[in-house]
Amino acid sequence: MTLKISFILVEPAVPANVGAAARAIKTMGFDDLRLVKPCDHLSMEARMLAHASNEILENAKIFSTLKEALADIDFSIATSAKKRNVKEDILLCPDLPAFLSKKSGTIHHLAIVFGREESGLTNEEISLCHRISKVPLQTYYPSLNLAQSVMIYAYELSEFSIKGLKLKKFHPASEASMSALLKRINVLLHHLDLGPNRLIYGRIMERLTELGRDDVNLIHSITGKLLDALKLEDPKHE
Repeated sequence: MTLKISFILVEPAVPANVGAAARAIKTMGFDDLRLVKPCDHLSMEARMLAHASNEILENAKIFSTLKEALADIDFSIATSAKKRNVKEDILLCPDLPAFLSKKSGTIHHLAIVFGREESGLTNEEISLCHRISKVPLQTYYPSLNLAQSVMIYAYELSEFSIKGLKLKKFHPASEASMSALLKRINVLLHHLDLGPNRLIYGRIMERLTELGRDDVNLIHSITGKLLDALKLEDPKHE
């Protein structure tokens, strides 16, 4: 199965950036550009920067909201340079190919979402996406502009382009096994005072759902022994 990747620009204000972004994704083998409330993306300025990628601009899908743009997307990644409370949850751009390969058959259509030139994505928009990613920079300023960011992500993901590699086979855990594991982890997290009132709780539970069958089975064996050692009731046996 080949992974389809869409690039979404939310309220881009500079036509040149849209044109340069179109050129970047075409160069790396992609063709799906989506724009949310854009500037004049068909202006002469945009077309000049697109340089032989005008069909990407002309075929770009236009949406009123990010939610609409994500309607047919299986998995979405928000790009953001903002500091997050749980740093471990941020995917660095160079790590995306390995991350996506592990998820393999669970994703058919991926979206990479980019925010406004001046203010990026809002917290609400970020919450619509499954994960957050950033480009690791040596210095915070000067920061990358929109088109440069699109180019970097398109380059890193080029192995999954239309003519690129296919994802490896992924074996998902059964619904019953995953449900039982989440219950076990929930008991352990509460015991460690890391319940729903802690920021990390949601991230841990979220990341667990991304595991494959073999990883889930491994963690089951560990959590079972931990529950027994701590003399906690094992919800799997309820």
